[in-house]
Amino acid sequence: MPIKTLSIPTADGRADAFAALPDSAGQHPGVLMYGDAFGNRPVLRELAQELAGHGYYVLVPNFFYRSGPAPVVELPEHIGDEARDAAIGKLMPLIEAHTDERIVRDAESYLEFLSAQPEVRPGPVAVTGYCIGGLLAVRTASAFPDRVAAVAGFHGPVGADEPDGLHRLLSRITAEIHLGHAETDLTPEALGELNQALDAAGVRYTSEIYPGTLHGYTMSDTDAFSPEGLRRHWDRLLPLLARTLGDG
Repeated sequence: MPIKTLSIPTADGRADAFAALPDSAGQHPGVLMYGDAFGNRPVLRELAQELAGHGYYVLVPNFFYRSGPAPVVELPEHIGDEARDAAIGKLMPLIEAHTDERIVRDAESYLEFLSAQPEVRPGPVAVTGYCIGGLLAVRTASAFPDRVAAVAGFHGPVGADEPDGLHRLLSRITAEIHLGHAETDLTPEALGELNQALDAAGVRYTSEIYPGTLHGYTMSDTDAFSPEGLRRHWDRLLPLLARTLGDG
């Protein structure tokens, strides 16, 4: 699938990004994809191209653009445990500085840019995310309910600072939700509490622990990668997009 290198104007500068496009001409449903904390790299291009192959225009911004173009930290071709710990140590200040206000401000720019592309079909889009990108996806869907028809998060946190913040966050969402949790990220008891909050918010959702998975199970350049987990991710994501956006 073709890849475009892009630069997205934002309130705080310009975010480097790329888009994966279907081979076919015409307009396609739009998907905003947030990567994991390690940022845009070959494995993210592979995921975006796979999704584009199903008929979607997939925009992948570098959400840490304020600290420079992706990747914002040096990464080996394969991110083992030692390299992971070193990278996370450098990335943690960026994660902590990426406040809700920044997330929403940037999301508006990303959504406006996505909808303005001539290859993107008019109408609501989907937002997907991995790791911290899952949190960004949920917050984007909450902040812009009229623009987002589907949201999916994989091995990503879904939380809020205040005791009732999670309910407020979820109750603003009108999109259909899928959350695929890693087995090491969430206990069955915590899953039950999260699903109760989703029930109380009245959203359409599926939320499940993917058996035998570690945090990062979709990323083939890490030790956490699970081929079975990645397949389950596609088995959940593609029907969700077909239901909410139509066939690509």
